[in-house]
Amino acid sequence: MKKIQFILFFLFITIVLQVSAQNTPVVVQGQPMGKGWKNLFGNNLSKAIYDKSIWKDSSGVITASKDDAIWSFDEYDDFILDLDFQNADGTNSGVIVHATDIVEWIPNSVEIQIADDYSKQWSKAAPTWQCAAIFGRKPATNKSLKPAGEWNHFTITCKGKMISIVLNGTLVNECNMDDFTSAKVNPDGSSVPSWLKNPMSTLGLRGHIGLQGKHAGAPIYFKNVNVFKLS
Repeated sequence: MKKIQFILFFLFITIVLQVSAQNTPVVVQGQPMGKGWKNLFGNNLSKAIYDKSIWKDSSGVITASKDDAIWSFDEYDDFILDLDFQNADGTNSGVIVHATDIVEWIPNSVEIQIADDYSKQWSKAAPTWQCAAIFGRKPATNKSLKPAGEWNHFTITCKGKMISIVLNGTLVNECNMDDFTSAKVNPDGSSVPSWLKNPMSTLGLRGHIGLQGKHAGAPIYFKNVNVFKLS
């Protein structure tokens, strides 16, 4: 038994040293730490592209009064995005990545869905419309979504054509954009919404990161929105 414990301890130390040597970004208990992490939108939204009449930062909590997106000033391709979000009753929102066009962003980006899956409307929605789905394309699994009024945590990693989504500490979705070659039918046979007119495999990677505002009549709240560039 002692020999097994020693071997396991040795393997743990080896992994820790390898991670440290590779300068891998660290997220501890859902909060990023260490060199390289930064506030995506800057202090008081100073590094964001947004409508000041719609989006507000109140003591670090960001919310919108209308269905309008807020965008990072900088563009990213490979990155880790770490944030907290809180749904209201009936919330429908999203995190937008790889947005090469922030005006016509819907067909020119990938949206990680945020929804109040406990609500009457979204509990009955198609799985690709529910929380942590790659919207319209791939549903989440093993979800650990908290109900409206409680804070949830996303860690979203985009590297090359791969996207991974961790919700409240659980890996709930992984996606290879190259697998989605049709604008009409997903690999699992489900239909792609007509407004997603560009196959995901054809989308550009370097683009803005955004958050969708008040959509479908219910608000959404964000805080601790931090990013780590991988390249």
